[in-house]
Amino acid sequence: MLWFKRLSVVGFWLVLVFSVAVITAAVKQRFEDGPNRVFSGGALIQGALYQGPEPDWSFVNEIATIELQLLQPEQSRRIWVASVSGRLFVWSGYMDSFMGKLWKQWPLQAERDNRAVVRIDGKRYKRQLVRVREGAVLDDLTAIINEKYPSRTSRAAVESGAVWVYELAPRSEPTEMVQGARP
Repeated sequence: MLWFKRLSVVGFWLVLVFSVAVITAAVKQRFEDGPNRVFSGGALIQGALYQGPEPDWSFVNEIATIELQLLQPEQSRRIWVASVSGRLFVWSGYMDSFMGKLWKQWPLQAERDNRAVVRIDGKRYKRQLVRVREGAVLDDLTAIINEKYPSRTSRAAVESGAVWVYELAPRSEPTEMVQGARP
């Protein structure tokens, strides 16, 4: 019986040390430039901010993930990505489940403030997340998703709300008012 108590105490301390290490790493990453493979990160700071015409996003169908940062809260994560007809898309599954709503906070945050920055191959792009709830584009998009990732999503899943799809559209910046100029 004494050996069981000792083993329990050692087990408790091992779990506690491991838990503190994981929590510390997660908190520390929130203040870093971007996410790592496991934990969400802070603001995307490094990398040139893209200036120019809208890119042909088809190249993202050849890469696994991009870094997505919302502006409110200023937090970034790695996320799957796909392009259809030159448009850029991200998505979140499990949105109709209790665990999905707890685990996936970024879609709810994007509904409140849709401004985002994405970093792809070291370049940053200002975007806005526009939710796509229906339309023919979903057929092509879900086909690419299912081919590219271990996913079985469908147009019906998006239309039912189980999967939330966002287009990463160019951000429409409000024009600055020049003193004395008319709107």
